[in-house]
Amino acid sequence: MCGHDQPTRSVLAEHLCATARDRGLRSARPLREGDVGMDGTKAAEDWLSPLRQHGLIPRGALAVFVVGSAARGWHNPRSDFDVYVVTRTERVSSSGGTVPVPLEPPRLSTELFYTQSRRWDVTYWLDSQIDQIFAKVSWEAFETGRVTEDTLVLREELLLGRLGSCLPLLGEAWLARCRSRLAESAFHSFAVVRSLGAADDAVEDALGQLEAGDLESATISARLAFGHVINALLESHGEYGSHLPKWRPNRFKAVAPQAISFADYWRVETMEGYDPADPAPWIEGVLTLCQDLAMRVETS
Repeated sequence: MCGHDQPTRSVLAEHLCATARDRGLRSARPLREGDVGMDGTKAAEDWLSPLRQHGLIPRGALAVFVVGSAARGWHNPRSDFDVYVVTRTERVSSSGGTVPVPLEPPRLSTELFYTQSRRWDVTYWLDSQIDQIFAKVSWEAFETGRVTEDTLVLREELLLGRLGSCLPLLGEAWLARCRSRLAESAFHSFAVVRSLGAADDAVEDALGQLEAGDLESATISARLAFGHVINALLESHGEYGSHLPKWRPNRFKAVAPQAISFADYWRVETMEGYDPADPAPWIEGVLTLCQDLAMRVETS
């Protein structure tokens, strides 16, 4: 195939199994100062003031923290502001809404408001719901095979993935305990193994499509495989958020993995060198790179 070593179908699968066995020694990376977009008492109060003005911080709230792009300093003038509020009792409001989650109770309360032309989305989590999420990714569940790619829904995974990079406004002691629980859980392994498994599936798809001469589909599958293996690499460094590919370049820069430079990553992400008239060399090169990167994802 055009001078490239064709990746075998078994390499990623074998690496996936090794990851599941060995991942337990790895813990989530600690929060670093550069992870937050704002800090200090004044900045926290600037965030809290609009929430208080709208009556959105319940008495006895355990924690309030900004999540998403604003917490990382990645936001732009059109970005929404996302805030999580943790309480012991369920919020009841005539102005807000609810979203379903596979927890008890099976819903989250939400509020939406605008201030200074900026949309604010506030989500209320119960402390007991967060306990349930941690139970889903316990080491007992992981080691007995009860943790699968479908174990967490998107909102649950985003919550855990954002704990290490959020901007605390209230309840820093509560948040510190939650981060310790995250580091001691199997969430890290869950995320990496899930992404490696998705990469493995996409590589197999691409190889089959190449063999069948379906080069357009093989191109898409190769791109998907690369995205998944980069996600696994970033997750191995504690950078979660694989469901939001728009932030993948920022997540990459945040950890600067040694396995691949940003320039090389970006060349593949933007399909540099792809020739629609002869796509096979590009596809094969990407699949070989996926194989190499998967083998370099840290498993201990």
